[in-house]
Amino acid sequence: MTENLYLETSIIGYLTVRPSTNLIVATNAAITQTWWNIRREQFNLYISEIVLEEIGRGDAEIAIRRRELIHNLPLLEINNAVEELAQQFLIQSNLPPKASDDALHIALATVYGLNYLLTWNCRHIANAQIQKKLSQISSQAGYELPTICTPYELMGD
Repeated sequence: MTENLYLETSIIGYLTVRPSTNLIVATNAAITQTWWNIRREQFNLYISEIVLEEIGRGDAEIAIRRRELIHNLPLLEINNAVEELAQQFLIQSNLPPKASDDALHIALATVYGLNYLLTWNCRHIANAQIQKKLSQISSQAGYELPTICTPYELMGD
């Protein structure tokens, strides 16, 4: 059975990042590219309008490359259930108000019942302390929080 995965914006960003001497950026980019090349075909990938908005920002040339990478991926719709859960994430968890788009990414993957949310955003999304509270909020709302992880964690065998 193929599992479903929400592709958060930071993954697409690392697939198109310019070469960097910053070791963290270079390593994350290499891991992301490896995951994309050897693992992505093993998942049904989904994005949202938020991802499209975020990848359109910044350098126009790179934004075009980002859009080309994900042009055929299905979009998850932001509906009332997604908006309500995202609002609860912001009210009840330790997500700061400026993380409203991050709350929407998490709510989308949760409401649609996806297996994974793939991200490099370890400040607000792939954060163990925040995830614990998000899991409680999701459960109270009748949902199961997806596994939130980085490409490194989802590399497989």
